[in-house]
Amino acid sequence: MKMNAELGGLIVRIALGFIFFVHGLAKFQGGIEHTAGFFDSIGIPGFLAYPIAVIEAAGGILLILGLGTRIVAALLGLIMLGAIFTAKLGSEFIGGYELDAALLAMSAFLVLSGSKFLSMEQLMFKNKD
Repeated sequence: MKMNAELGGLIVRIALGFIFFVHGLAKFQGGIEHTAGFFDSIGIPGFLAYPIAVIEAAGGILLILGLGTRIVAALLGLIMLGAIFTAKLGSEFIGGYELDAALLAMSAFLVLSGSKFLSMEQLMFKNKD
């Protein structure tokens, strides 16, 4: 049973990491100033686009590698809470914020349970468990 849970955590960690990496990268490729402008248009300070894009892209890579999983997942969860409550909550669930809710749930899972299976963190700190 424990191996199934570890494998499930690995799948969630890699999927979440990939999704956030792609979303963060897209913010830079599409022109981060456009994201900053969008933030301004909905009442969020535009400068927050920069750290959010960095957290998403770098955090995605860190999750895939399995480094700082709980901390990165907490940061990504906070980003999802912010997205839901500032930009998405007024829209319908389907086609609105269902992806954000799923990403928030995945982040919460990783904050609560971590994911050490096939992680760099496990390799680096193997003897400290």
